[in-house]
Amino acid sequence: MAVHAPAARAGQARAPESVRRPRAGAGYWVYLVPGAVLLFAVIVVPFLMNIGASFTRWSGVGTPKWIGFDNYRRLLGDATFWSSFQHNVALIVAMAIVPTLLGLLLAAALFDYIGRRFGTRTASALRAAYYLPQVLPVAVAGVVWGWMLHPSYGALNQVLEAVGLGSLAENWLGDPDVALASVMAIMVWFQLGYPVVIFMAGLQRVDPALYEAAEIDGASWWRRFWHITVPQIRPETFVVLLTCTIAALKVFGPIFVLTRGGPGKATIVPSYFSYQNFFEKANVGYGSAIATVLAIIIVVVTFLFLRVQERES
Repeated sequence: MAVHAPAARAGQARAPESVRRPRAGAGYWVYLVPGAVLLFAVIVVPFLMNIGASFTRWSGVGTPKWIGFDNYRRLLGDATFWSSFQHNVALIVAMAIVPTLLGLLLAAALFDYIGRRFGTRTASALRAAYYLPQVLPVAVAGVVWGWMLHPSYGALNQVLEAVGLGSLAENWLGDPDVALASVMAIMVWFQLGYPVVIFMAGLQRVDPALYEAAEIDGASWWRRFWHITVPQIRPETFVVLLTCTIAALKVFGPIFVLTRGGPGKATIVPSYFSYQNFFEKANVGYGSAIATVLAIIIVVVTFLFLRVQERES
């Protein structure tokens, strides 16, 4: 009996482990149901309805009239539609490329220089300051920038006048020649904090021994940045570029608050062009076609980004 007792006790000890280890996937699908229902109700169904409406002529009331691909053929010859995508490319530069480059430099400086010289609290405070525009509501930030750039009483023109540079004063949001550039500058300010936060989080996982070894070997800050920081946080760079590019493609709020696509059509983008046809012109079918094309472009861009990231990994 003494020989079999340890085996019996071992079996009793292993029994709870087998109880705690259910079969893979058993009952887990239940937890996916709420998310799947929301995905289907909020994204899939409206998107399919939008695609269906894009093949119709409809004012939003009454019965839609099926017209096939007429809306899409009209898009191909619509100069406003193509110019809106040109403006979108400019906003990709302002919301994705420039913030990513500046954010990478600022994050490295905050992490590797400010954090060492002045402490992590100072670096964290500056990081929060850069991220503050992301926390502000778009409407509030847009109204404030509209006040600052007003041609008569705006702070920017007042400062230029005060320092003797009044000749540089402009109607920043009302002149077709400078309106898009003004919106781009505002979007750089608005978007910059996001990559700074993401990159500083990514720098936390870089082995400090790499920087110490490079510093002992006499590498300058710039060489440490280029040969250690940039390669080590490449995954975060892909994430920032992808999310910021998608945000630029579907940007709507800042355009609506700042310029309403004007002056003329100098700052119109596809999302606002779609909104105009939906609600201002009551041309739901054409607005749906614009939204469908924009959604397809976003999906394609996302797929290409993920393929490139997978290949780099």
